[in-house]
Amino acid sequence: MPELPEVEALAQFLRTHAVGSVVGRIDIAALSVLKTFDPPITDLQGKDVVGAARFGKHLGIRCGDEDGLWLITHLSRAGWLRWADNPSATPPKPGGKSPLALRVHLFTPDGGTPAFDLTEAGTKKRLAVWVVRTPAEVPGIAKLGPDALDIAEPAFAELLGKSSQRIKTVLTDQSVLAGIGNAYSDEILHLAKLSPFATANKLTAEEVATLHAAMRAELTDAVDRSVGQDAARLKGEKRSGLRVHARTGMPCPVCGDTVREVSFAERSFQYCATCQTGGKILADRRLSRLLK
Repeated sequence: MPELPEVEALAQFLRTHAVGSVVGRIDIAALSVLKTFDPPITDLQGKDVVGAARFGKHLGIRCGDEDGLWLITHLSRAGWLRWADNPSATPPKPGGKSPLALRVHLFTPDGGTPAFDLTEAGTKKRLAVWVVRTPAEVPGIAKLGPDALDIAEPAFAELLGKSSQRIKTVLTDQSVLAGIGNAYSDEILHLAKLSPFATANKLTAEEVATLHAAMRAELTDAVDRSVGQDAARLKGEKRSGLRVHARTGMPCPVCGDTVREVSFAERSFQYCATCQTGGKILADRRLSRLLK
């Protein structure tokens, strides 16, 4: 899933490549992707692209000024934005097997006619698009907690002190803290040398300070590596910087211990027992069920 660093990089990419252009035809290939009907998506046509922004893990494109609209998307687990300098002029067929969900054609000041696609791999279609007058009209944005890159340590400590949930859960709850998903929470906790199962309000002041510093360092480094990359290369850039996430069975780059996994119904997370849990192996619910 694209998280804060990748979405920030995509926003910057659109600021560089799309701002200053005019919205042309919009092709909808997957009817289920559009979550709003008023204003209609056709109202975007003919408007200038004046900005792009990130709201947690949502990506927003501002079109027009005083009477402007926002095109907002949440890429979910398998969605992505793809840029094409020379897109096909043939409208896609709705309901096809292509990963294409939506295509926005643009007219640039130099006479170019590029487009960007919103695509989604796999069979579980969760990518969502909204056309709204203000970003706060999107339910997921309206309930976002403070941004993970903006929150100061005292506010972060107060936030953790109010929760009795596991720290892994707190870091990925968008209504508590915006922008962090499964991958970067694994990386942050590994850098902070904290167990994913640690209880948020039982962390010491030193542990909270270490976690906040690790969160800032991990996200800032990922943003620095991602911004400026071509949109097509961002996924590879993310994978190249991961130490434990999606590295089950591989050696921890810090201590050499085997990276382990805890699996749930639809997802899993990874950790290093030596670095994070004092050598304790965390219970894997999927394995536990198999052993019953």
